[in-house]
Order: sequence, then structure tokens, then C-alpha cells
Amino acid sequence: MRHARDLLARPENTVTSIAKLLGISRNTIYNYVPELKGGRLALAGATSTPELPQPGRSED
Repeated sequence: MRHARDLLARPENTVTSIAKLLGISRNTIYNYVPELKGGRLALAGATSTPELPQPGRSED
């Protein structure tokens, strides 16, 4: 499922193509990656690493 999540992070990959590649059903992907029910944006938000805060610039 980790491999499926990695592949889903790329917008050019579809659930159907990933299921075929991995030899599993689309339903299996949806069952194990529940964030997909909210759409790809929800998945991207769930799998992305948080951004580090940028150092502030002081204006003297």
C-alpha cells in the first residue's frame, strides 16, 4: 500500500492504472487509502511533509 500511495502522489497516475500495475482491485486501493474518498487533494495533504518555517527577515 505504501507503493500505491507513492504512485498516487503523481497526478498522471490513476487509481485504475495503479491497481492494474500492482495486481489488485481498485476497491482494495480505496479501502486501504481512505484519504482518496476526499479526492486527490486530500491525499496530497495527508502524505506531504509539513513545510519548515522560513527564517524571518528583520528590516532595520
